[in-house]
Amino acid sequence: MDRRFFVRGAAALPLVSPHVRDLLRAAAVEPWTRVRPGDPGWPTADAWAALGRQVAGRLRKLDSPLAACRASPDAVACTDLFDHLKNPWFIGDDPALTQTSGWIGAWASIPSAWVVAAENPSDVVAAVNFARTHRLRVVVKGGGHSYKGTSCSADSLLIWTRAMDQVEMHDAFVPKDCAGKVLPAPAVSVGSGAVWGQVYYRVGTGGNRYVQGGGCTTVGVAGLIQSGGFGSFSKNYGTACAALLEAEIVTADGKLRVVNACSDPELFWALKGGGGGTFGVVTRVTLRTRELPELFGAALGSVRATSDAAYARLIAWTMRFYRDHLCNPHWGEQLIFKPGNELDVSMLFQGLTRDAADRTWQSFRDFVAASPGDFEVKNPVVTLGIPANHLWDADFLQKVAPQAIIRDDRPGAPPHRFFWAGDRGQAGDVVTGYRSAWLPSALLKEDRIDALAAAIVAAARIWDTALHFNKGLFGAPEAELAAARDTAMNPGVIDAFALLIIAGMEPPAFAGIAGHEPDLAQAKRQSEKIDRATGQLLALAPGAGSYLSESDFFEKDWKRSFWGPNYPRLAAAKRKYDPDGLFFVHQGVGSDEWSPDGFRRLG
Repeated sequence: MDRRFFVRGAAALPLVSPHVRDLLRAAAVEPWTRVRPGDPGWPTADAWAALGRQVAGRLRKLDSPLAACRASPDAVACTDLFDHLKNPWFIGDDPALTQTSGWIGAWASIPSAWVVAAENPSDVVAAVNFARTHRLRVVVKGGGHSYKGTSCSADSLLIWTRAMDQVEMHDAFVPKDCAGKVLPAPAVSVGSGAVWGQVYYRVGTGGNRYVQGGGCTTVGVAGLIQSGGFGSFSKNYGTACAALLEAEIVTADGKLRVVNACSDPELFWALKGGGGGTFGVVTRVTLRTRELPELFGAALGSVRATSDAAYARLIAWTMRFYRDHLCNPHWGEQLIFKPGNELDVSMLFQGLTRDAADRTWQSFRDFVAASPGDFEVKNPVVTLGIPANHLWDADFLQKVAPQAIIRDDRPGAPPHRFFWAGDRGQAGDVVTGYRSAWLPSALLKEDRIDALAAAIVAAARIWDTALHFNKGLFGAPEAELAAARDTAMNPGVIDAFALLIIAGMEPPAFAGIAGHEPDLAQAKRQSEKIDRATGQLLALAPGAGSYLSESDFFEKDWKRSFWGPNYPRLAAAKRKYDPDGLFFVHQGVGSDEWSPDGFRRLG
């Protein structure tokens, strides 16, 4: 039987059931090709209606909220929309939007054709089975934070887990089928649609415990866990994925599985850093919680050098200061070196008193003060402290540091809905370039640290150069290093003292909307500068790995970069649990077997 038989048969059998007709139409499509609207295999109206009934009406077509802007870019509705695009909570509440609006020259945020707004695992099972039967492109979205556009695709079926946001704490959790094999542990179970702001509010503010997660309050829990995950205090608590005790996931065969170290251990391991949207649709994760420290604090300030020579001296001294005083479980976050000979300090701490933290920075202040002709103190480095259980309490923060947060001011917004003021700049933005690399601890040795400082100077003359110390585990406790070794992440993270990030973003922009179109020439210039700046440091660390969630869309050697020697094991898990490649994301495990848009299998 050839393809023409199926085409004629599908047209000539009006009396067969709608389900059989749909299968015949799907069979008419070329092998290993997903269908789009208008293709012979695209589901009929009856088929979509049947899916809608199966998910209790939680299926609907999606239209772009930008349609009104394309028709009338000067209208009030369009202006209001672009204002709302700077509120990440607003973006997260709309299945047609993504937290990043695109990457110039790579992808643009485009809504799926249909969405199942799942409220329970049964909805997810129904959507997965429907997509597999009809050969649809599937997109999975919880928080929607993906610089690479992995949570959107045109002509697809979106499985949106936003409403699955339940948070349940446990005093003594034992994974399924692990009784007698695993000791009970304090934990929290979180629906895959939850974001870290609401989890921290429940666990930290309400439960007086700590759970390792992301820094941005609107980042999705499940997505961050599957990509690895870092918080501000990773030097003490390790990676977020290493805290995973159990996950509930719907795999490509439509089976709802509970996976842990005792059940489907290879799939469980793959979910710890192997990439979101790759192995199935995660519906719940259970993470171990820790004792909450008494205090979280910050050291903030900025210094400008008055000459290039003074800037080089400042950077060399600062890197030794970091090595000797900050590369330990107490400190995290970042230093940013800027082209204007400026150093911005944005460090957070835990496990110290405010006085102890302040004493740590006294030698830095003394060094700067000793050379007033070389250094201008733009903002003195000061230390701040807050009771740890209030770090995610918006009402408390509004009283003590109102400038630090922005609340979701829409009517009816829950009290946990705020975001850090420093994160507003990236809400809805488009990426012009993004590079990252794990810098090995060997660069901090005395015989190499001057070369490291010189490379930072060279990079900072080109573009803002940030060292995220909490995104490298060198200096963390041995127990956290051991836990990280049992994840799918590139093992280079274990010896890295920091993650280098050099990136560029512009305000929300979309092709075809007058007054809001991307500046392609400027994006090209920025991308070239970002590449040149990154090259200054990669020359010292050739072959350095990169963090999956914060990396280059155009990374050529992505398998090695993101997973190193772990990739073959991940590929084996992919073949076992998703042999036909139902789940596809850009630069995901097995994605090289598909066309760049994920619609046509290669070979």
